[in-house]
Amino acid sequence: MDEKAIKDLIEQVDQSTIREFDLTVDGVHLYLSKNKTANHSVPATVDTSQAKAADTLVSAANNAASAVEEVPKTAVAESEDNFQTIKSPLVGVAYLQPNPKAQSYVKVGDQVKVGDVVCVIEAMKMMTEIKSQVAGQIAEILIDNESMVDYDQPLIKVKTEVGK
Repeated sequence: MDEKAIKDLIEQVDQSTIREFDLTVDGVHLYLSKNKTANHSVPATVDTSQAKAADTLVSAANNAASAVEEVPKTAVAESEDNFQTIKSPLVGVAYLQPNPKAQSYVKVGDQVKVGDVVCVIEAMKMMTEIKSQVAGQIAEILIDNESMVDYDQPLIKVKTEVGK
């Protein structure tokens, strides 16, 4: 993917009603967001060529659109006392089970560890596993299976152990 193709994509997204755009091609990950909460970060495991590509994406996006960023890992927002909420990192359709005949990834009362898959979000035919960033007990599932979710929408409420 060359710089012209990236700029063209940025311009098309900027002129459309699309709020977010996520694409991975040949190891280059492009995430465009018109949301005000966008944060750019390059993971520590990115090699030099990918870091340069990410820098190019940021420069191009600053000129043509509101933000270019890596998809944040599942956002976790503190709520009351020892509850934390797992939020959606993107817009798409949320699936609470791997397929229609399988059991749910998690249900109320289940214990989860950091890194456990709690659901999957499909966006543009790509499936993104949403992993828990906290350990604790599932207190509430705030979405329905196959429901449309927005960026930063609360998905699952987890009761963490006191002091964690």
